[in-house]
Amino acid sequence: MSSPEQSAQHHDPPKKAEAQVASAEREPPEPPPPDSLWARIRRDKVVEWTLAYVAFGYALLHGVQMLRETFDWPLLVPRLTVFALVLGAPVAVTLAWYHGHRARQRVSGAELSILIALLVAGGGVLWWVARKSHERAAVQPAATSSSSPLAASSNPSPQSIAVLPLTNESGDASQLYFSDGLSEDLITALSQFPGLKVIGRHSSFQFRDSKEDSRTIGVKLGVAHLLEGSVRHAGDVVRVSAELVDTADGSTQWSERYDRPYKDLFALQDDITHAVAGALKTHLLPSTNAPQQNDRPPSGNLEAYTALLEGKHYFYNRSKTDNPKAIEHFALATQLDPRYALAWSYLARGWLSASSFADSDTLQEMFAKARSAADTALALAPDLSAAHVAQGLVHQVADLNWRGAEADYRRAVELDPEEGSAKVGLGSMLATSGQLERAIELTRQAITTDPLQAQWYGTLALYYWGLGRLEEAEGVARKGLELQPGNRTCLSALINIEIRRGNAQEALAVAHQFPSRRDQNDQVAKALQIGNDHAAADVALKNFIEKDANDSPYMAASIYAIRNDADKTFEWLDRAWRARESDIMWVLYDPFIGRYKNDPRFAAFCRKVGLPVPGESAGT
Repeated sequence: MSSPEQSAQHHDPPKKAEAQVASAEREPPEPPPPDSLWARIRRDKVVEWTLAYVAFGYALLHGVQMLRETFDWPLLVPRLTVFALVLGAPVAVTLAWYHGHRARQRVSGAELSILIALLVAGGGVLWWVARKSHERAAVQPAATSSSSPLAASSNPSPQSIAVLPLTNESGDASQLYFSDGLSEDLITALSQFPGLKVIGRHSSFQFRDSKEDSRTIGVKLGVAHLLEGSVRHAGDVVRVSAELVDTADGSTQWSERYDRPYKDLFALQDDITHAVAGALKTHLLPSTNAPQQNDRPPSGNLEAYTALLEGKHYFYNRSKTDNPKAIEHFALATQLDPRYALAWSYLARGWLSASSFADSDTLQEMFAKARSAADTALALAPDLSAAHVAQGLVHQVADLNWRGAEADYRRAVELDPEEGSAKVGLGSMLATSGQLERAIELTRQAITTDPLQAQWYGTLALYYWGLGRLEEAEGVARKGLELQPGNRTCLSALINIEIRRGNAQEALAVAHQFPSRRDQNDQVAKALQIGNDHAAADVALKNFIEKDANDSPYMAASIYAIRNDADKTFEWLDRAWRARESDIMWVLYDPFIGRYKNDPRFAAFCRKVGLPVPGESAGT
């Protein structure tokens, strides 16, 4: 018999097995080995969501860019969009992980509402930013130079130079005309080297007594060299100090001082021109010989030359009080040397300038004197560019002979390809015949050699306005106003731009920037025509018609065109022609008048005034 202990040992193994089974049932099973990170990303479709977000962002950026170009939004808008997309990327990835982990591939209603609210809020912010930017642009009349499509290059051609006004060290302010005249003569001489870019008088003379360094001036004018110095004219002796400066580093490439008798002035000018040309290494240019200047009297009469210099000094002031002095000195130059063609050319321009201040009783008399002087200049020097410019101005302003003016300006450009005023004149005549693209090209070329001519920017803005390229028009108009606040042509372009956009408040703001009270009143009357206050528009138009319209019949026609009054438009166009108002030259590119191009009266008017009928003008 077995003992109790043996019996217990005999039955223990089954009991232990049962206990082990029960224990195993109570313990959780061992987890499977964890997935890798890449496996979880693939399982939760994070990659698909990320790619979808990238595609959405790409499409959104393209859409924002299209809207920016359409509505003239600032660059800040696409930048904010990129910033928002970058911030949203981790949010999108987190949502993708969350939905994949929860095995939910659909966005809930609450989440969708949040996303829509965020999009609406973002759109509102973008709209607010764009609106504020546009308001700032309307209030600020000037843009920075770097924003201009014609901003000067910081890496100019080595074959470029500007002659800064020589300092008058005579101790006599009345001798300023002499130092300025010598400076201008050097500009004329250097500009005749083929391949050498020479900045015009107007822009160079903006830096009289400037404290800016040579590099800054070089960037603003777009040149690699500056010619600067001083003049002392005392009695019969002339002392000229001149130096050629590299604008990149301010180093002096050449310098010299001359002491000469006044009677040797022309030889002195030649010496300086030759020396500067040599310092510029003219072997890089097509011509190595300094050309003959064409601004000297044929007789070599220094008194006639001095009279011309004094006349130009007063002429460039462009004031009602100084213009008669300019005419007096130009006339004296022609008396001292009757064969002085350049003096006759400037005398013609002096009389044309005087006509802008004349009343109707003396206007035709001034035109006749200008016509006679220009004819004399051309008879004396058929190959003088300045004479053709003067004759072109007479044809344009006094005779309204568009084809004659175009021919003269074209010949002036052929004779002196660097003469900016000839290019601007030719451009204006091509625009008059409807060739705006060519007019823009010529005007831009002129601006490269005289980049601080505010008037030319205004003219260019009007051409862009005529083509409907309003952003470009506004850019160059504001650049012109930066150079010369209150410039009438630039302001005229700007108000026309805003009227064409339908921005009544912006147009009124521009109208109040005109310097003269009369111009302000007239332009306000024009701007009010697109506003909601029709009663005020009617009163302003009535006042304009009663007070100023007879002196500005073309503007009256333009205002009636804005009001969609065809009969009144053509009535005032006829009045403008009877008054021989030169603004008629705008007809073919004035979009307000242009809305009636299909009216038979438009074609009849064009034929009457010598303009090509739309569809019949030939390009060049």
